[in-house]
Amino acid sequence: MKITQEIKENTVIMTLDGELDASSSVQLDEELSDPEIMKYNKVLVDCQNLDYISSAGLGVFISHLQRFEDAQIKLIFFNMQDKVRNVFEILGLDLLMTIVSDYEEARSVANE
Repeated sequence: MKITQEIKENTVIMTLDGELDASSSVQLDEELSDPEIMKYNKVLVDCQNLDYISSAGLGVFISHLQRFEDAQIKLIFFNMQDKVRNVFEILGLDLLMTIVSDYEEARSVANE
């Protein structure tokens, strides 16, 4: 799993590349726990190259969801592959998390 971050206009754009499993979820947790990320009010997660997500990876996002909401930080996923999106939908996480089709829509939703 490769995780990169880019800062644009008070927004963190986090790109996930590879498989998010039990071992790589630790890295994701560290990235999302970084106090620096709390300085921004929008976190957009590019899932275009996310090939797989395990329950551990989902758990990391769920564990940070409330903290982000409490801090009024919008967490938005975009460019999600169908097989990954199906996992979110089967577990009902698409009802708790914002998932949109592409970067432009993510920016639009983030700015609402």
